[in-house]
This record gives sequence, C-alpha cells and structure tokens, in this order.
Amino acid sequence: MEHPLFIYNTLTRRKEQFKPLNEPLVGMYVCGPTVYGDPHLGHTRPAITFDVLFRYLQQLGYKVRYVRNITDVGHLEHDADEGEDKIAKKARLEQLEPMEVAQYYTNRYHAAMQMLNVLPPSIEPHATGHIIEQEELVKQIIDNGYAYESNGSVYFDIEAYNRDHRYGVLSGRNLEDILNASRALEGVGEKRNQADFALWKKAQPEHIMRWPSPWSDGFPGWHCECTAMGRKYLGKHFDIHECEIAQAVASQGDEMVHYWMHNNMITINGQKMGKSLGNFITLEQFFTGDHPALTQAYTPMTIRFFILQAHYRGTVDFSNEALQAAEKALERMLDGWHRLCALKAADQSSLTLDNYRQRCAEAMNDDLNTPTVIATLFDACKVINQANDGHAALSQADIDELKSVFKTYLFDVLGIRDDAAGGDSVNLEPYRNAVDLLLEMRRTAKANKDWATSDLIRDKLAEFGFEVKDTKDGFEWKVK
Repeated sequence: MEHPLFIYNTLTRRKEQFKPLNEPLVGMYVCGPTVYGDPHLGHTRPAITFDVLFRYLQQLGYKVRYVRNITDVGHLEHDADEGEDKIAKKARLEQLEPMEVAQYYTNRYHAAMQMLNVLPPSIEPHATGHIIEQEELVKQIIDNGYAYESNGSVYFDIEAYNRDHRYGVLSGRNLEDILNASRALEGVGEKRNQADFALWKKAQPEHIMRWPSPWSDGFPGWHCECTAMGRKYLGKHFDIHECEIAQAVASQGDEMVHYWMHNNMITINGQKMGKSLGNFITLEQFFTGDHPALTQAYTPMTIRFFILQAHYRGTVDFSNEALQAAEKALERMLDGWHRLCALKAADQSSLTLDNYRQRCAEAMNDDLNTPTVIATLFDACKVINQANDGHAALSQADIDELKSVFKTYLFDVLGIRDDAAGGDSVNLEPYRNAVDLLLEMRRTAKANKDWATSDLIRDKLAEFGFEVKDTKDGFEWKVK
C-alpha cells in the first residue's frame, strides 16, 4: 500500500501500522448497546467512530467482517454485580416479557443508527443466543485458575490473574488502585475481593432470565459475551477489538486481538453525561429538540458531522452553541457540493488544484484524522466558491476530480448524507425545472422593476420550503 494506515493501539499506547492477520480479510468486533432504554448520545460516538473505520477499511479494499453485539442479558444495575438485570427490571416495571423489552429497544437502536447513516454490521449476535459459548469461556477461565465459584455464582479472580498477567493493561489503572477503591467493602458478600467481577450469576427465584449451568441456574455476566462471541465469529485471533482484554488472556493465554481501539467520552457543557446529573439526552430528543437543555432540534447529520469534527480519541463536548456551529458548518460544506454539481466547466482551469485526494488519504491513514479531512474539504469549497462567483475557472477534469473527492471522503468514508438535496427520501429532479422556471420569471420581474411579482415568487417558494439566494450571475436555491 502506497500510504499505509496507522491506528492507535490502546494496548501499546502508540500508533501502529495496520497489518491484517489474513489480508485482505479483516475481523473487527465492537461492543454494541444494552437494550433496556432508548439510544442516547453515549451510543452514538462508538457507533460513528467504528462506522467510519468500517467504511474506510472497505474503501482501502479490505473485506471486513464487522461483528457488533446486542447485550440482552447480564447487565446488572450496579457495577458491583448487585441488583437486578437491567432488562429484567424494565420488564417487571412495565409488565412485559424481558425479550419484549430487548426487542423494542433493539428496534429503536436500529432506527436511530439508520438515521445517523451508520451501516449495519456484518453479524449482530445477541448475548442470549450464545449462552453455551459463554459457559465454555467461564469453564476455561476456572480451569486456568483465574476464576472461582461462590454460592452458585462465578467471579473473575483479579489478584490471581495479576500474579501472571497485568490487570488493567488497557485502562492504564494498576491493581493497587482498583483494590484500594474497594477495600471499604472487604468481607462483604460472596466475593474474595470486591473488585472481582461476575462471569456467571446465580438467578434469584423470581428471575425469569435464567439458564442451566454447572454452577447454578443463572445467567452470564456481561463481561463474557464480547470475548465469547468475538471468538465464535472471528476466530481465536482477529484484528480489531473495542472491549475488555482480561477474559481473553485468562481463557486462552494470549491477548486474542492485534489492535485494541477505544474512542474517548462525551461531555455535555463540560460535564460527563449521565442520568444522575440530569444531562442525559436521548437521540430522539436531539432530533425533536424536546429537552430542557436544547433550544432547537438537530438533524442526525448535524450530530454525525459534529462528532466527526473532533478526533475520535479526543473528548467531545456537546452544547447548543457547538451544535449550532456544526449545523452551519455542515450547511456550508453541502452548499459547496451543490455549487460544484451546478458548475459550468471552462475550457481550461485558471488555477492548479491542490491535491485534496492525497491530503484526505493521508489524514485518514493517520489514525482516522477526520477533523483534517473536513478541513481539507473546506479548502476545496473555497476554490468551488471562487469558481461559482466568477473569480476562477475550472475545467471539466478539475470538476470531475473534485466531485470524486467529495463522493469518496464526505459521503462514502465520513458517511455524511446529503439531506439538503432530499437525501434518500425525496427526489428533487422532478421539481428542479419548475423551480428554475419560476426563478427565471422572478429575474425578469426584477429587471422590469416589478417588485411585487418578484417578492411574491420568493415568498411563495420560501413557504413551500425552498430557500432562494440572489447571486451576481442570477440565483441559487436549495431545500430548507
């Protein structure tokens, strides 16, 4: 490859050249949602980050098997492995079967991802469909000496694991910090150490989500599913993973995955997003504007564009002002694309195009640097606007090259959908000639100083959702 792809490996804390284990095949596993509530902003960032990686790997010619799971059992209310299963609790409160809850919110998640133009994964396994694989994983970890049974539940023994391997290698936390944080609870409950986490939980009598196992009728801890399902669909060794590492090492003796990738968190007005802080915003609330912290609705593409304006390893801070700025920036970008599509070619160019294609490729190859790709496309917009205003001339070859760069990087790789031109839902072609004819009539009226007719045409088009802008050479219009 002329310009190789480098991605940041959380395990080694450095950028490394991406070399698939079985080129051109790539195996990638991403942890999906726990489906007990509406999709929210926290789901959005990893979905978009790994969607861009998925798109770009395919753009580079790789055949990608992208696995993203659905967690529909095992996620307890409290991190200390106590309380009810979140889905079972929701089902109890709403008097539904747990699988009704899981299915409802899975459907809601899929609908939101489609609105955000996130491609579906190659395989979407459910935790409840892979209980046997998770039980096998737990058996392997017990046999290797890194887990123990207690009252029908099985816990990962982090002290035993840390004697042979380093616990916290991905997070950067050391075991002493983890142990100190849990010392206050020592001797409480059925764990040897309060920091040990559940691999299998014995179900209480009223718990409907339960399966037989060698230890008890119960259910797997959510720490197991990604390792078990990743291994099932991608093999014992694969390329990219975005989840935990200890279970993989404990069960098979090695790290299983070549590149560990993680996106950074999302904050709202500088605060970490969370239900307890009252700044928790679902995607539907963003799309409708129905939330006290929002002054307006934001389109799915505005949310996507805003997330991509920051590097995936940096913190993203959401605020009304920042989203409004992203909305205007996306509008400027798409205006540039629309002007490019309408440009009339000159016999020859009056300027030499910068190599926008190479700049975009170099940015993507540098650990998916989407902010630089966006900045490069804005540089291209300046040239397009110069040509549109008559201050520069572009040949057909230059116009075709610019169109190709926009199609490849803005639409195919970054996954921005051109909703301003109707997107997938509206075909504007049948209206284009009619709107152009009306605007020609308006131009004639203006030339004849018939201001009443001119204003009437403009106001009526605005009423119907068409935004008209006068230019020195005539007019431009778009759908609002």
